[in-house]
Amino acid sequence: MPFQEMAKLNKIIHEPARLAIMSALEACSMAEFLFLQELTGLTKGNLSSHLSKLERAQYLLINKNYIRKKIPQTTIQITHDGEIALKSYWEQLDKIREVTRQWQKTSL
Repeated sequence: MPFQEMAKLNKIIHEPARLAIMSALEACSMAEFLFLQELTGLTKGNLSSHLSKLERAQYLLINKNYIRKKIPQTTIQITHDGEIALKSYWEQLDKIREVTRQWQKTSL
């Protein structure tokens, strides 16, 4: 049943803001904090909170550096575990969609 499968979806990735972050990072090798903030429309605090959750899950690496010793720069990249988790998430979602499509075909 797709409803039981929905309950098994990765809750860390399933949250819309975190899904947007993970999808963006999957598409590029690295992104700056301000780029992700602009892309997602999240506030700095909200983005930081979501990034922390993803980092704790070991889905992201966050690097904080300084440009010319005074301009802070935070870069984020998806980890191998993050790529695997996101791929698995999309596969689960595709399976759920396929089952519900089959329902539509049988009800016609």
